[in-house]
Amino acid sequence: MIRSDIIRGHLDSIVLRLILEKDRYGYEISKQISLRTNNRFQIKEATLYAVFQRLERKECIESYFGDVSHGSKRKYYRITTLGKAYLKETYEEWQEVKEIIDMFMEG
Repeated sequence: MIRSDIIRGHLDSIVLRLILEKDRYGYEISKQISLRTNNRFQIKEATLYAVFQRLERKECIESYFGDVSHGSKRKYYRITTLGKAYLKETYEEWQEVKEIIDMFMEG
């Protein structure tokens, strides 16, 4: 299991990247994170919803209600133009950070 503090600074980008692929709802995003990391990283529900709130405040995503499923309407999230620009920016930043860390960790 990966320490969550290592990934915490990148959660916004991870969530945005998943929403970029297609509009998604919360549970679907947390399942995708577990699935894609072979359960090495799991996001807590409270953490995920804090990410949604933060990204909505920054106008990087917007939410809407989908069709009724299991007795209630699912809240979906879609990425905005601002969100796409922010994701591109954080991706470039990540590439740079990775290069620097590799320099030291790989000797």
